[in-house]
Amino acid sequence: MKLREPMPELTGATEWLNGEVTRDELVGEKPTLIHFWSISCHLCKEAMPQVNQFRDNYKDKLNVVAIHMPRSEDDLNIDEIKQVAAEHGITQPIFVDSEHKLTEVFENQYVPAYYVFDRDGKLRHFQAGGSGMKMLEKRVNRVLDELEKTE
Repeated sequence: MKLREPMPELTGATEWLNGEVTRDELVGEKPTLIHFWSISCHLCKEAMPQVNQFRDNYKDKLNVVAIHMPRSEDDLNIDEIKQVAAEHGITQPIFVDSEHKLTEVFENQYVPAYYVFDRDGKLRHFQAGGSGMKMLEKRVNRVLDELEKTE
């Protein structure tokens, strides 16, 4: 996905956990952080407390959606996905992408991976890997600052 491209429709989920959201519900009012993770990804689990803190700190200003992207057959066990999500405090909606439908639309190859969309649903920032939460926070704050200036 390229910068400034619109957020794709969130379709093709094998299942949704913690509630389902649509693109239309996410676009319009506030920016959105979409993060890809996998139960077999050590870096994802390491980064999750920071993602959760982020979600909680910005809960009134930012939508957060998790996409579970399986990396192997072992990652397809829905009970294990639920268990790992619970263990790591993932309370935001989780799109279970067992068929890689959304992964392909995003052209995403990495976990963890983070996509920041502005309130109009345009991609403003992408990053992959476990480090770099400071950069992610900077980018989210930039999008939030722009939002405040336009209100």
